[in-house]
Amino acid sequence: QWQLVESGGGLVQPGGSLRLSCAASGFTLNSYAIGWFRQAPGKEREGVSCIGAGDGSTHYADSLKGRFTISRDIAKNTVYLQMNSLKPEDTAVYYCAVDVLRGSKCPGKYDYWGQGTQVTVSS
Repeated sequence: QWQLVESGGGLVQPGGSLRLSCAASGFTLNSYAIGWFRQAPGKEREGVSCIGAGDGSTHYADSLKGRFTISRDIAKNTVYLQMNSLKPEDTAVYYCAVDVLRGSKCPGKYDYWGQGTQVTVSS
């Protein structure tokens, strides 16, 4: 059974950092594209970042380049999202998802989703 579990969210002050984790089970995540998404209250879900299968090529939303970094630890079967210089507008529930097509590359089409982790940026 494929499963994704996010963690690492919380309350942080503007300018601070957080690292989100997306732990996968039931599959080997480096064989599939993994994406991070977020949804703020009253807004549509938006794509944040993606890491593709194999060589791990990455993709970022233009507005987030330079502040967010996606990476993966194959041994831990976990994908991370390092978020720096956080702003109040980054407040959202963050989700990770997997594209079940083996060898999938970014941007991907996502089939399984985690439950999400809340990130709140506030002073």
